[in-house]
Amino acid sequence: MTTPVGGWNRAGLTDRSEELAVNYPYALVDRGAQRGRRMIQGDLEKAAGGRSGYKLAVNGNPTPLYTDENGRYARAYSFGSGSNSVEIRSPDGKPVKRVQFYEADKTKPQPMIRIIAGWDDSQAEVDLHIVTPDGQHAFWARPAMSNGGGLDADTVDGPGPENFTMTSPVRGLYQVWINYWGNFGGDGYHFDEKTRQRPVITSRITLVFNENTPRERREEFVVPLRSVGELTLVKTFRY
Repeated sequence: MTTPVGGWNRAGLTDRSEELAVNYPYALVDRGAQRGRRMIQGDLEKAAGGRSGYKLAVNGNPTPLYTDENGRYARAYSFGSGSNSVEIRSPDGKPVKRVQFYEADKTKPQPMIRIIAGWDDSQAEVDLHIVTPDGQHAFWARPAMSNGGGLDADTVDGPGPENFTMTSPVRGLYQVWINYWGNFGGDGYHFDEKTRQRPVITSRITLVFNENTPRERREEFVVPLRSVGELTLVKTFRY
């Protein structure tokens, strides 16, 4: 892992906000609303080919880790202030590399709601949709909300993660949806289900409340996606 590095960090010195959100190994589309993203990048010598079985766990939230043909990986992530961890886990769950760093920039707001979606097929195009109590809808075409919430990046050619954060949540009922939009291959977008790597795509959605505080709480849901076009309500909750 080349970045981030361990120890004390300050976002003003280490941000890569102007870089494209790199995923597998790059994203063709980045409609992200959030700023201050940092790159998680490195390489896995034995994982070349993109089907490694390795996982990337950010602050304890695991998502599949895919690489390019040279074993290189890169992900964008919006870290909050305070203590953060990034860990690479082998297919058998053992830690390969772990970096702990403290984000010392107090101006970086701490997400009170973070919703993370990842899935286990690198060619599937899966979208996270969030509806907030005031009726706003965050998704790939409209990632930014006027209430301060928003999606980080629309990952179109990898297994996520797609990341929704909100620092000052509106009180009321939230809806979390996942949509199996289609597939992505060498010829671009398509809707041929026979080309996907798995008969059933497994999507893992993690809800984190009051992140990096003594009141932190999380919930995880595993949702099977079988057919292109499936739109599944994962969770409704009140904040």
